[in-house]
Amino acid sequence: MTRSDLIAKIEALPAELRRLVAGASPEQLDRPYRSGGWSSRQVIHHLADSHMHAYVRCRFILLENDPPLKPYDQDAWAALPDASHGPIEPSLAILDGLHARWAAFFRAVPEDAWSRKGYHPEYGAVTLERLLETYAAHGEKHLNHIRAGLAQG
Repeated sequence: MTRSDLIAKIEALPAELRRLVAGASPEQLDRPYRSGGWSSRQVIHHLADSHMHAYVRCRFILLENDPPLKPYDQDAWAALPDASHGPIEPSLAILDGLHARWAAFFRAVPEDAWSRKGYHPEYGAVTLERLLETYAAHGEKHLNHIRAGLAQG
């Protein structure tokens, strides 16, 4: 995929997510996509949490020399009450604005900046190019998890 294709995936995720969960009942949102997995509700909140982290990491990488990229415990975050039981609309709204900004950010990255990197303690050097690829795929992966969770029943 080209960078433009990947950026388009980033930009389209919030609308795809909204279409996917439109009309879903609270019971459907609370079903896990697999045994021991997160509920669709938790996945939606995770997307907001994870993509906020990634957006900030992208900005640090662009503006600082070899910044450290702080990890977080995504399972602990998904278990917090706002993620495990909270309404999904606040996270959907976050994703609407965040992805619009993120797509605009990526479209403005100068060609020579795509190889800039930050350092993650678990993954080592991470470039802007890799973050674009990773998070375009991350959104799609979790849309599939939500589809699976909503289909359970």
